[in-house]
Amino acid sequence: MASDTVKRTGIPAMVGKSLAGFIRLVARTSTPVFDPPDLTERLYAAHPAIVAFWHGQFMMIRQLNTHDAPVMAMVARHGDADLIGSAMAELGVGLIRGAGAGGRKKDRGGAQALRASVKALADGHSLTMTADVPPGPARRAGDGIITIARLSGRPIVPVAVATSRFLALDTWSRMTINLPYSRLAAAMGEPIIVPREADAAMLETLRQRLETELNAATRRAYALAGTSHLAATPASALGPDDPPPPPGNRLKIYRGVTGALAPVLPLWLRLRERQGKEDATRRPERYGIASAARPAGPLIWLHAASVGETNVALPLIQALGEARPDVNFLLTTGTVTSADLARRRLGPRAIHQFVPLDAPRFARRFLDHWRPDLAIFTESEIWPNLILETSSRGTPLALVNARISHRSFSRWRRNSGIARPLFNRLALVLAQNERFSRWFSLLGARDVRNYGNIKIDSPPPPVDSASLERLRAAAMGRALLLAASTHPGEDEIVAVAHRLLVERHPGLLTIIVPRHPERGQPIADMLTAQGLRAKRRSLGELPDATTDIYIADTIGELGTFYALAPIAFIGGSLVKHGGQNPIEAVRHGAAVLTGPHTHNFTDAYNALLRAKGAEVVSDATTLADAASRLLTDADALAGMQRGAESALAGLAGALARTTDALLAMIARTPEVAVADR
Repeated sequence: MASDTVKRTGIPAMVGKSLAGFIRLVARTSTPVFDPPDLTERLYAAHPAIVAFWHGQFMMIRQLNTHDAPVMAMVARHGDADLIGSAMAELGVGLIRGAGAGGRKKDRGGAQALRASVKALADGHSLTMTADVPPGPARRAGDGIITIARLSGRPIVPVAVATSRFLALDTWSRMTINLPYSRLAAAMGEPIIVPREADAAMLETLRQRLETELNAATRRAYALAGTSHLAATPASALGPDDPPPPPGNRLKIYRGVTGALAPVLPLWLRLRERQGKEDATRRPERYGIASAARPAGPLIWLHAASVGETNVALPLIQALGEARPDVNFLLTTGTVTSADLARRRLGPRAIHQFVPLDAPRFARRFLDHWRPDLAIFTESEIWPNLILETSSRGTPLALVNARISHRSFSRWRRNSGIARPLFNRLALVLAQNERFSRWFSLLGARDVRNYGNIKIDSPPPPVDSASLERLRAAAMGRALLLAASTHPGEDEIVAVAHRLLVERHPGLLTIIVPRHPERGQPIADMLTAQGLRAKRRSLGELPDATTDIYIADTIGELGTFYALAPIAFIGGSLVKHGGQNPIEAVRHGAAVLTGPHTHNFTDAYNALLRAKGAEVVSDATTLADAASRLLTDADALAGMQRGAESALAGLAGALARTTDALLAMIARTPEVAVADR
């Protein structure tokens, strides 16, 4: 509607005419220099061709058509593009409206634009178009330009134009406005021919070659113009040797505030200790004071927030350790539950420490002692001071199994002055899916890859055989329902579902495993107030014939309970937490029931639901109905279990891919590489 209003008022025509006049002014007042010197002659010799450039760097491209060859430009369908298209038309360039989806589901006219582009090339027009597709990632060539070249048989000619004076806007592509009275430089890459019979592997190779040629041409153009390309380069597209963006004012303020608060943090830690959330005996570790010596030789530091992230770090440590027996590991976590898990499962070549609080002095003290050769953070762990201090020492950082919520992404995007300097300091980001990959690129991360979810490949949580047999004996053959990793607000729903189920399955035993074991007593009090008889595992109790609900408020026993119960409701999903990991239940053969809120594990749940390997419930009634059906229908239960295993098989491979990528980083790390020689 707004775009239509703009068109009716004639604003695009007026602005376009002004913009075209400004482009002519820049061209008229600037001194041209080309690489190669006969660039415009070569462009004309390749006509009709697909002239490719990066988004945001298109303003002066028209000035390379010194022979006035007929040219069409591909312009997207939105308000900003109306203004650009109007300027192009004023400069004598025909328009093809439409663009690729760029990761969006909405049709942006790409198919129609593709057909029109192929026809224009066949009719003797050259085609100018951006190689990357809004809204990014920036400077990643899309498949569309390769497809047009394959269908048309015409070459792609990579070009870049830069001026010594310019303004770079804070957009996803660093939209650049060239200014008058400049040195105007243009560079051209090697033309790329895409054979019509090219297979998928060759198409991808040529797409990557286009990126390489365009990046090289862009750097040459800015060098010829006598200025740095950095200001006009999106943070995510900076090369490995380019310096990261400096911290902005907000990030400097954060560092100042966290530094000033350091003296009062002990009071906060004491409060958490009284709540059972900190280990008082290891408090110095939270100040960056090590409780163990640094082992000799290469050291890889992995940081995991809590139990879920620790379950990502542990198989990585094992896989990396098997590949590199010369390397030792430091694992940091932030919770007592994850510390206990690390104590029980880390091998002799790994040390656990609590992560220091994110204050500059604590981070520096921690790094001064441990001097890691490589830092690996898991999932969504972004601590500004730790990242800045680690990067300042030249230690490469990676973020693995990376994920980010839509809310967090939006918040980081609003604070780009904080986000870009942090995410750009990550040398490698291995994201769980394509959406997360795109978001991390938009936040400024440089090398982002969609590698999948490591938790799919992680071994299931261990089973204590002796405990399992004791629990089976205590259950006495009763029907079982497990509610795993529950969050506040869900235990009450499970209690109601239990009452409904008992009417159909007398003697049913429900087991609640709270996500946070310290909630065991409040849950027991709630159940008692409802007239239900409960026992708590943390008190050494086992269920008996009179027990309605058994509360497993202990650490590290979830695998045993998954092996015990045939049906598992996975918590964090009936409340707006985003769900917990369903994969562990599937690996132990439990059928999965979940609430509707599963955005923390979107890919896994989508695959499970497509394969009918899980079922969504919305309240106590639907939970009871689904559990009752599975308790009475053995074929339905077996079918759900088979579907779940099939779904996860299709998602496997992330652990191997991640391990290989990290091993490549280790090989490039000077200190670690010494052991290879």
